[in-house]
Amino acid sequence: MVHVVYCDDKEKVLEKILSGEKTMVVRGATGRKIPHSRVFRNEVLYFMEKGTKQISAKALVTNVENYIKLADSEIITILESNQENLNLTDNQKKRWRKKCLILVKFAKVEEIDPPLNFEHQKNMDDWLILERIEDVIVGSSIPYNYDNSKFK
Repeated sequence: MVHVVYCDDKEKVLEKILSGEKTMVVRGATGRKIPHSRVFRNEVLYFMEKGTKQISAKALVTNVENYIKLADSEIITILESNQENLNLTDNQKKRWRKKCLILVKFAKVEEIDPPLNFEHQKNMDDWLILERIEDVIVGSSIPYNYDNSKFK
């Protein structure tokens, strides 16, 4: 599978990924939600900055940690112990203070030049799971569904 990851433009997440300051992304919710338990080593992450329609970087997943039913103290410990890779701002630390977390470490970041033109559809989240990246690229996209997002 491949994954399209929206990056917060206000927090300059994509900029940090491209510069090497950030080598891990986090997603969280009160319950298991996409992408929890659906990302695996050696899959490819494609990054796009929120507010744009361009996929401008990619990386290879090197490690994944899924957590559920975390106590508040555990959340703080997990985020702090991974801060060197996550490079979270104070606002992001508050945002990701969730009982279910997934931490996705990546390497081999490559800028995509020229960027791929993303075809947004109404039913898309901030993390998409696809068979192939062409499925969401202008000119070759197909209607998006959540079949690849179901638990295996």
